[in-house]
Amino acid sequence: MEANGGCEADRRRLLRLKCSIKDYAWGTIGSDSLVYRVHTANSDDQIDSTRPYAELWMGTHESGPSYLEDNDADGSNGVTLRSWITENPESLGDRVLEKWGCDLPFLFKVLSVARPLSIQAHPDKVLAKKMHKAHPNLYKDDNHKPEMALAYTQFEALCGFVPLQELKSVIRAIPEIEELVGSEETNQVFCISEHDDEKVKSAVRTIFTLLMSAGPDTTKQIVFKLKRRLHMESQERHLTDKERLVLKLEKQYPNDIGVISAFFFNYVKLNPGEALYLGANEPHAYLYGECIEVMATSDNVVRAGLTSKPLDIQSLCSMLTYKLGFPEILKGSKIRPYITRYLPPFDEFEVDLCDLPSGASTVFPSVPGPSLLLVLQGEGRMSTDASADEVSMGDVLFVPADTEIQLKSSSDLKLYRAGVNNRFLYSL
Repeated sequence: MEANGGCEADRRRLLRLKCSIKDYAWGTIGSDSLVYRVHTANSDDQIDSTRPYAELWMGTHESGPSYLEDNDADGSNGVTLRSWITENPESLGDRVLEKWGCDLPFLFKVLSVARPLSIQAHPDKVLAKKMHKAHPNLYKDDNHKPEMALAYTQFEALCGFVPLQELKSVIRAIPEIEELVGSEETNQVFCISEHDDEKVKSAVRTIFTLLMSAGPDTTKQIVFKLKRRLHMESQERHLTDKERLVLKLEKQYPNDIGVISAFFFNYVKLNPGEALYLGANEPHAYLYGECIEVMATSDNVVRAGLTSKPLDIQSLCSMLTYKLGFPEILKGSKIRPYITRYLPPFDEFEVDLCDLPSGASTVFPSVPGPSLLLVLQGEGRMSTDASADEVSMGDVLFVPADTEIQLKSSSDLKLYRAGVNNRFLYSL
């Protein structure tokens, strides 16, 4: 019995991870990037401090796998977290294993955004399977990708279509939109009520598709007109936040249709500790700031503007839900002293934020699913019934299912936990 108990305890030990980074062009340069600072604390690898660092990936996705820290003596890359889970499926818990198989259902990231990402959306499961089958080189997996961004600094994004009344105001105020898509189409918007949901969606779909499908010469001409008009009007009035954003986008992505389409989207500004979640087929573009992001395990992106990467405008325009309205902002709920939970409406994930003052203690109760822990500030001691570890900034750990964690800080500690959504784990 003692041997079995020891084996069981070993399976519940915390696993330190080494994680992958992405140096996309929109990332923040060198040590100004939170991604760079976390990676240099997490890894012994030397990286170029003059390059932009955009994302740190924590999880099992093949495009950016995490490795167990205790590598082989020969210095090889060692064991991936995914291969370890395959050998130890009980670490996921029965419910997770039954629904998602031998894999983490979520992907955890740190993002450092210095310039806007593309206008994009992520396909639902049905569309993801079709896209992956047809273009496996572009769409690397067949999963959907709902996601949530939790602001670490002030964080800005474009997200979802503006409410109908605001859209009407936009069309009145921005004559370049009517010039681009035609007065007959824009006039449709003024003839419908917000209570007629299907007509609203149909009208917005028509206008947005016409706008995004404009040819390069027409787009260049219209963007130039828009820029010239706003510069002239700025001499006589204060431009709106959205107008100033559009001029900034035009400097970074001249002659891009995404510059004008930004008027159609909600301009969201998150304070640190606020979160934004996005379902499948919802348009968005992260603009600036640093955040903690969690999503279903997928890397499928359909792009349509503000990028030099390949575009798939028709797929994006056809896949969107065209729901209008400002997105819900999550401020989190205190689940115990020092721990705030962010619970989106997706089975795959949730996030806990632990702000633990120096010398304080708290407990993460055991849950019947796996977790990933990320330390972004401070130092402390983390204990389970199988192990005790000193932790500090940059540490990333895998926590098997049914593992209680006791945490005591030796300096002010900020830690994030990504796990499977509690509503799923405890649903009947």
